[in-house]
Amino acid sequence: MDAIDRKILTILQEDVSISIAELASRVHLSQTPCWKRIQKLEANGVIQKRVALVSPEKLGLGLTVFVSIETADHSKDWLAQFAETVAAMPEVMEFYRMAGDVDYMLRVVVTDMAAYDTFYKRLIDKVPLKNVTSRFAMERIKATTAYAVPPAPRPAEA
Repeated sequence: MDAIDRKILTILQEDVSISIAELASRVHLSQTPCWKRIQKLEANGVIQKRVALVSPEKLGLGLTVFVSIETADHSKDWLAQFAETVAAMPEVMEFYRMAGDVDYMLRVVVTDMAAYDTFYKRLIDKVPLKNVTSRFAMERIKATTAYAVPPAPRPAEA
C-alpha cells in the first residue's frame, strides 16, 4: 500500500458513501484508477466490508457490558464449542482471547439489565466457565471504527 491507498482508506473510514468522483478528487486521481485501487484493497482483505454505523441508543440498546471470562479448560474442543456458542449470540459485539489474568473478553450490548441477565444465563448454560465478571459501562466517552492509518514506510536510503 502506498500513500494514496492509505489516504483512500482514511477517507472511506470517515464516510464510505462518498462518491468515487469526490474521493478521486481528494486523492488526486481520476475515477477509474481510484475505483481500481478500492477494488484491490477489497480483494486483498484490507477493506473487509462496507457498513452503516447505527446508534445503539436509537435502537433501545442502552446497556454495554464488558464481560471477562476465565476457564479451567483450555482444550481445542472446549474453545471450538465456546467460540461457536458466543459467535451465535447477537448481543456479543466483540470477542477476544486475552493474555493476562482473564482468558476471554466480550463486549455485549443489550437493552437493559434484565436482557443482560437473560444473556448471562444462556451463556453459562452452554459451556462450563470458571469465572464470569461483568462490568457495566456508565457512559461511552469515545467510540470509533476508524483506525489511524500509519504512513507508508519510507524507502530504504542507499
